[in-house]
Amino acid sequence: MRNVYTQSNDAERNEVIAFRSDEGGGLSLLGRYATGGKGSGKPHLASQSSIALSSDGAQLFVTNAGSDQLSVFAVGGDGLELDACIASGGASPTSVAVRGDLVYVLNAGGTPNITGFRVATEGIVSLAGSTQPMSADSADPAQIAFSPNGKTLVVTERGTDSISTYSIGAEGLAGGRSTIASSGATPYGFDFAGGTLVVTEAFGGEAGAAAASSYRLQPGSLQAISGSIRNTRSEVCWAIASKDGRFVYVTNFGDGTISRYVAGADGTLELDDSVAATTVAGEKGVRDEALSGDGRFLYALDADAQRVFGWAVEDDGRLTPVGSFDGLPATVAGLASS
Repeated sequence: MRNVYTQSNDAERNEVIAFRSDEGGGLSLLGRYATGGKGSGKPHLASQSSIALSSDGAQLFVTNAGSDQLSVFAVGGDGLELDACIASGGASPTSVAVRGDLVYVLNAGGTPNITGFRVATEGIVSLAGSTQPMSADSADPAQIAFSPNGKTLVVTERGTDSISTYSIGAEGLAGGRSTIASSGATPYGFDFAGGTLVVTEAFGGEAGAAAASSYRLQPGSLQAISGSIRNTRSEVCWAIASKDGRFVYVTNFGDGTISRYVAGADGTLELDDSVAATTVAGEKGVRDEALSGDGRFLYALDADAQRVFGWAVEDDGRLTPVGSFDGLPATVAGLASS
């Protein structure tokens, strides 16, 4: 079963909009499901991973930026069932990371923080003592995610041009924050290509300045490998790695394009194709990305066009269009795929 999920981010009644994917990657509407919370109500939720699936695809986690809540859905063959809608532990939750039964939310508003939760038989519960601050109140964080081994949390901070990591202890508590300067300005979305962290850099939206950098994750710290490899595009934001870790696809909000990078076994990063795919050529709007669970299809959300675009992922990394799917609200945000 291959599904694709996004959220309406509506200010009055946030909903998950779910699609079913066919064998060719085409999407059809599965349903709309109220989260029990409220979105920001604004176009362009400035984060990656505002919704996320558990590794087994059995649960879907959704941030409600307008009501400071996290929603948890059970994923069934016929759709979604809301299990819980709980306080996120801070203001304006915009990104969520899941690893086994451990969940961490990035709260971007007010005094920004990360807060942990545990999924238990009785439901999802707050993890006492898990809340940790960013490096500064001006951090303007963009994304949170676990490292591949689950021992580290990574958070990008646009406001401070830095990247923070937190060690995960035996009880699931985050601590020991380490913060380094980003290789380039405005670090945004990221993903792990194998064991290599690849981070996009928007450079404050400067035209033609979009870039990406790679880092090696070491105990308690990050080490830069390839710094600020530019792709000639503008306002790069989101990143997703292929299942085999060879390719990283980044969306360029400024001109409706997707660039492809090659990640080497040694962690080095090279630009492979500055325009590997296009949503609406020359128009702003392409944002979130998701790779299907089997790695066969890449989906990207073009919020301004109010569409999800899809491509088949070829063995050599090329992207072959499989269509686009409209009818989404102007405030749509986030993308996840099973």
